[in-house]
Amino acid sequence: MPEYIVIILRSIASFSLLLIGARILGKQTISQMTLFDFVAAISLGAIAANLAFNIKIKFHHAVIALAIYVAVIYLLAFISLKNKKGRKLFAGDPTIVIQNGKILEGNMKRMRYTLDYLNQQLREKDVFNIEEVLFAIVETNGTLTVLKKPQFRNVTRQDLMITVMPEKKLPIELIMDGEIMKENLEQNNIQLSWLESELQKRNLTSRNVVYAVMAANGNLYIDKFMDHIHSPIDKE
Repeated sequence: MPEYIVIILRSIASFSLLLIGARILGKQTISQMTLFDFVAAISLGAIAANLAFNIKIKFHHAVIALAIYVAVIYLLAFISLKNKKGRKLFAGDPTIVIQNGKILEGNMKRMRYTLDYLNQQLREKDVFNIEEVLFAIVETNGTLTVLKKPQFRNVTRQDLMITVMPEKKLPIELIMDGEIMKENLEQNNIQLSWLESELQKRNLTSRNVVYAVMAANGNLYIDKFMDHIHSPIDKE
């Protein structure tokens, strides 16, 4: 068999196996990663890459290595889930960098966490004045969690004693790309006749609608294919 055909087939197999491994390990692997997740992802990627183009490595040897890595990562993730000490060992602990409005330089030095990076992370949290911060914690996945001082926190409806309508469900998608989501209607006990009547009130059919969703408060949002916007903004 020609070498380029072998590489094509190995690449397809490598991608497929990596995808299966990622499905087994779950969404945590592709979310904000801890150090353990980062090392695991790099290792899996390296094995998959060698499986794809390094024809000196026997195919079944690479598959075995990939399977072992997936099994070990899955086992360690299971231990972390069930055991607090294991979770601390593999993922580490959050680190406080600001406490009661004071920067903890010692904690920052141990993490090699600079003031420039701290300010960048604070700006991403819409904090441009460090005096507003009561606590700031670097989580195990590297993100910064910020608790502002009481006088700088956003006012909520509860603070203003404003009555709020309770919301007990998520928004429900009813139409997508002109097709009625019948499964969503059935699962949420929404009558098709009701949806059709709502469309008729707006002189529409489902084919005219690119997206329709029922909000948690019961309001129906509808976006049509024809928006009648003469000069849409298109910035590349």
